Order: sequence, then C-alpha cells, then structure tokens
Amino acid sequence: MQQRWFILVVSLISFSLIYLLAPILSPFLIGALLAYISDPVADRLEARGLSRTNAVVIVFFVLSALLVLALLLLLPHLTTQIQLMVERVPRVLQIINSEVLPFVESAFGVELGRPDLKQVAAVLTQHWQTTGSIATTLISSVTQSGLAVVAWFANLVLIPVVTFYLLRDWDLMMASIRQLLPRNIEPLVTLWARECDEVLGAFMKGQLVVMLVLGVIYAMGLALLGVDLALLLGITAGLASIVPYLGVIVGIISSAVAAYVQLQDPMILLGVAAVFGVGQVLEGMVLTPKLVGDRIGLHPVAVIFAIMAGGQLFGFVGVLLALPVAAVVRVLLSHLHRGYIASHLYDKPRVGDSESS
Repeated sequence: MQQRWFILVVSLISFSLIYLLAPILSPFLIGALLAYISDPVADRLEARGLSRTNAVVIVFFVLSALLVLALLLLLPHLTTQIQLMVERVPRVLQIINSEVLPFVESAFGVELGRPDLKQVAAVLTQHWQTTGSIATTLISSVTQSGLAVVAWFANLVLIPVVTFYLLRDWDLMMASIRQLLPRNIEPLVTLWARECDEVLGAFMKGQLVVMLVLGVIYAMGLALLGVDLALLLGITAGLASIVPYLGVIVGIISSAVAAYVQLQDPMILLGVAAVFGVGQVLEGMVLTPKLVGDRIGLHPVAVIFAIMAGGQLFGFVGVLLALPVAAVVRVLLSHLHRGYIASHLYDKPRVGDSESS
C-alpha cells in the first residue's frame, strides 16, 4: 500500500511540474523527440565499432545538414508560393460566386445567398499588402518585443544542444530509469515500456517517413502537371497525412482548386486525382506495410483527439506530448482489457454451474 501511495504521489508531482513548467519545456521535448527518433541510427553505428560520442556526432551533423539544406531550398519557394496563393484568393472567390454556387443551386434546387465576396477579397488583399511577406511579418513582430525575441532565439539554440546530449546519454538514461524502478514492478513496467516503444516507434519513425515520402510524391506529381503551387500543396498534404486519409482529402481538394484556378481546364482535375491516387496506392501497398507495419495500434480518431486534447490542456507542449501519452494509454488499456477478460467480472461462474461441478 505504501508503494502505491508513493507511485501516486510521484505521478501527481510529475504532472504538476509539467503543467507549471510548460512554457519552458518545448525545446527539451523537441530535443527528446529528435533524440528518440535518432537513437536507433546511433545504436547501429555504435554496433559497427564507433564510439557512442562519434556515432552521435555523425547523426547530429547529418540531421543538422539536412535541416539547414531543407530550409535554404524550401523556405524561399514556400514564401513565394504563399504570396502567390494569397494573390489568387480573389479569383477563387469569383469562381465560387459565378460557377460553384449557381451549380449547387441548379443541382439541388435551393437558393443560396450571395456573400459580398468582393469585399472579402479586398480585405484579404489589403491585409497581404500590409504585411508584405512572411519575412516582413516576422521582422515586425520581432521588433515589437525584444525579450520575446531573445527567448525565442534561446529556445531555438537550445534544441540542438539538448538533442545532442540526450542522444549521447540516451541508453544510460534508460538504464538508470530502469534501475530506479521498484524491483517488484520492474519487469511489468519494462514490458509496458517495450510495448509503448513499439507502438510509438512504429508511428513516429514510420509515419514521419511516410509523410515525407508522400509530400515529395504529391509535390513532384503536381509540378509535372504544371501547378505552380505544387511545393506548398505537397507539403501541406504530406503533413496532413499524419492522420490516415486526411492528407489525401485535404490535398486533393486544395490541389484541385489551385490547379483549376491556374489553368482553367477541367481535365486538370483528372490529373490531380491521378497524382493522389498513385500516392494512395504507394502508401497502402508499399510505404505503410514496409515502414509502419501493423504495430501502430493508434486509431486515426485517437490521433486527432490526442493532438486536440493535448493542445487544449497544455498548449504546444501538450501537442508534443499527445502521441507519446496516447501510445502509453493504448498499451495500458490493452492490458486492462486482457485483465478484465480473464477476471471473474467478465465471466463469473453461475451458481448452477458451480453446483453441478
């Protein structure tokens, strides 16, 4: 009984600290996430004869180089495409007003009111002209609060530092935590931790790669069709693919609108559908079976709920913690379900059965 109270008190203190320290936890959680994802690669390099420090240095610099290269290559194009997208908003509103709404009215026999789309377009255009660009917006916000800028920059610098040291000492920390566990519950907690790692690892490591590959496929396919917002649309659809089927829904709708507004050719919609169809076939037959497998165990609705609940309760820190907590809850519920099925609460012997036996 004393041990249970001790575990309960430690859990309550831990949750209280997370809640109170949430404003400063973001760089540490991001660093821990990057270290967790990179640890298997470092372990493989270490198994080939490298020291842990050298293996971590190699992984760290490869990740840093890829991140810097991605920012240098993608950020200017994304800024240009976002500006182009905003400039086309009036055209999208015009098509909705002149083509979509009349079609809906004639197809379903209803009368829809015409919103003042010109005024909406004027407001959006004026807002974009005021901000100018993403860089202008960031600069203007930066100059408003020097203290906020210092804190933001400090967090940004802190992420790679935390990632490096956590990745270097990851195995030692896991061993130390295991040694701190009470001996009578250590095997059970270790089993739960291993199952959580399988669920979370399959999702985080596999699904992130699936998102990246799908984003590249969508962007390249739309670029081949001549859609000038291909990069922005592909990245958006790839990120939305964290929830199965959400990426293809968001991507095909936004891409169809962007392609039709740009090219004014209904046949382009077939090309957009083909791009996302190919992406879905590759995801279902190759990417998910090879990279994620059947160990994921997180239902799409559970993923959406976990992210939204985490954000509502703890903000950005809650979003970072949402999937790990969901994986732990899923494992605990599976053990609770098995215990319930094996208990007398589920299949209590009837009085007649006990007497006859």
